Amino acid sequence: MTKKTLLTGGTVVSMDPAVGDLARGDVLIEDGVIVEVAAHIDAPDAEVIDASDRIVMPGFVDNHRHSWQTSFRGAGADWTFPEWALAMHRTVKPHYRPEDVYVGTLLGRLEALHSGVTTMLDWYHVAQTHAHEDAAVAALRDAPGRSIFCLGAGWGTADSVDADIRRVRTELPGDGLVTMALGLRGPDDTGMDTVARELKLAAELGLRTSLHIEAAGTVTDLHEHGLLGETTTFVHANGISDEELRMLAGAGASLSISPDVELKMGFGSPVTGRALAAGVRPTLSVDDVPSVGGDLFSTMRTAFAVQRGLDGGLRSRDLLEFTTVDAARSCGLDSRTGSVTPGKDADLILLRTDDLTVFPVTDPAGTIVSAGHPGLVDTVLVAGQVVKRDGVLVGVDLPALRTRLLASRDRIAAAAGIPVDGTWRPRPEQK
Repeated sequence: MTKKTLLTGGTVVSMDPAVGDLARGDVLIEDGVIVEVAAHIDAPDAEVIDASDRIVMPGFVDNHRHSWQTSFRGAGADWTFPEWALAMHRTVKPHYRPEDVYVGTLLGRLEALHSGVTTMLDWYHVAQTHAHEDAAVAALRDAPGRSIFCLGAGWGTADSVDADIRRVRTELPGDGLVTMALGLRGPDDTGMDTVARELKLAAELGLRTSLHIEAAGTVTDLHEHGLLGETTTFVHANGISDEELRMLAGAGASLSISPDVELKMGFGSPVTGRALAAGVRPTLSVDDVPSVGGDLFSTMRTAFAVQRGLDGGLRSRDLLEFTTVDAARSCGLDSRTGSVTPGKDADLILLRTDDLTVFPVTDPAGTIVSAGHPGLVDTVLVAGQVVKRDGVLVGVDLPALRTRLLASRDRIAAAAGIPVDGTWRPRPEQK
C-alpha cells in the first residue's frame, strides 16, 4: 500500500525557485517522495503532521565531517592545526579500536541528524584495518540518515589502496541511504601519478572524490595534468589563488568551506567571497567537533558574518543555498535531495518558529541564518521516514550510547597517556 504523509500548515522555504516559498503551505509525501507542494492539499488518507508554527525546509547537507573524532568533543577548542594533527592523528588515533570508531561515528551522525543534517559525508581517515572501516560503515547504516562514507584509506602514505577501495565499494553499491565516495590523498602526500590512478579508479567505480587542499599550486598542478573535474570537492582551499578558483569553476568542481575550523586553526580567511567572484558556488561543512560545534546553523553564521565584514556581500538566502541545494549538488545528490521539490526524496526538517529565541519570525531565511540553532529542530524526515519527532530522535537509546562513548574515550585517553579534564595541550615541537 502507498504510504502518504501530509505536512500541513507550515511556512515552506523550498529552496526551489520553481516552487517558491509559501507563508502557509502543505507538502504531500508518498512512499518517501515529495509529490506536491501547495497552499492547501486535500489528502484524507494521509498521516498528518501538523507543521503550524514551523518552518518546513530541506534538511541540511554537510559534505565534510570526520565523525570518528566525536569522542573528543571540545578537547581541541584552543588547538592550532599542528596541535590538532598531533593530538588526533599521532596521539589518539593509534589507540582506536573498531568499537571506538563505531561509537564515535554513530554518535556523530546522530548529532548531525539531531541538528537537522539529513545528508552527511563522513570523511574517514582513521586508516588502520578493514575492521575499522567496516565499523564506520556499520555505524552510518545504524543511524537513520542519508550518509556518504568517504574512504580516505591509507591517508598520509603513497601505498596502493585500490584493493581496499574495491572491497568497500562492493559493500556499498550505491543504491541505499549509505553510499560511498573516495577521499583522495593529495599530490603533496603521494605524487601526481597516485592521484591520477585514484581518480581513474573512482571514475571506474562511479565514485565522487574529495580532497583537502590549502596552499597555492596544487590546483594548478592538477589542471596542468588534466585532473580537474566536476566530480571532485576541494576542502578548505584558503591559500589558493583567484586564478586557481577560476580553474575550479571552469572544471565544474565543488568547494567545501569549514569557516569555524579554518579561522580558529590558522588556515586564513574563508574563500567564500573569492569563490563566488570566480564563479564557484561554495558549500559549508563542520569538519571536526573536537574544535567546533557540530551544527550547520553556527557554521552558516560564521561564514555570513566574516564575509559581510570583509565586503558587505552575501545575503542570508545564499547561506541556505550553500547548505542545501549547492551541497547536495557537490555530493551528486541534487536530483534526490536539497530542496522541497516534487519528485525528490522527502529529506525535510521542521524548525520551531514559536521558540522565544526566534519569535516572531518575520523573515524565515534571515531568522534561520542569523538566529537558528539545533534547539529549533522539532522534526526530521529522511526519505519520508520520521527520524526525529517533537525534538527527540526516534528509536535511539541515547543513555546507552553515551555510556559506550565515555568508556571509549576514557580507554583511548588512558592508552595514549593523556588527561580528559581539559588540561592537555599537545605540543608539536615535543612530538
